[in-house]
Amino acid sequence: QVQLVESGGGLVQAGDSLRLSCVASGRTGRMYAWFRQAPGKEREFVAAVTWTGFSTYYADSVKGRFTISRDDAKNTVYLQMNSLKSEDTAVYYCAADSRTIHTPTYDYWGRGTQVAVSS
Repeated sequence: QVQLVESGGGLVQAGDSLRLSCVASGRTGRMYAWFRQAPGKEREFVAAVTWTGFSTYYADSVKGRFTISRDDAKNTVYLQMNSLKSEDTAVYYCAADSRTIHTPTYDYWGRGTQVAVSS
């Protein structure tokens, strides 16, 4: 079992930055990801990282603006979000362990943290 708790969301203006955190407890997952879901839309992939940190993956919509990373010592996965846009507004979910990277088929999910970007 892997337990995930997100934090760091909030209300910001377009162009601002936020850093989301996901603290993992229980056993160590093999793959961690961030997804987001806006009202009335399906949950979509944002970024993923292997626990070794050797490989990272990004949705085209966030490449160059978002960075996913992890801290072994703190059992934490981060999502640094820069140059935020109104279309980044969504609930952001941390997820762990999946046989696929980009689809929401992960075994473990956090409860989410709200990000709202005003234009």
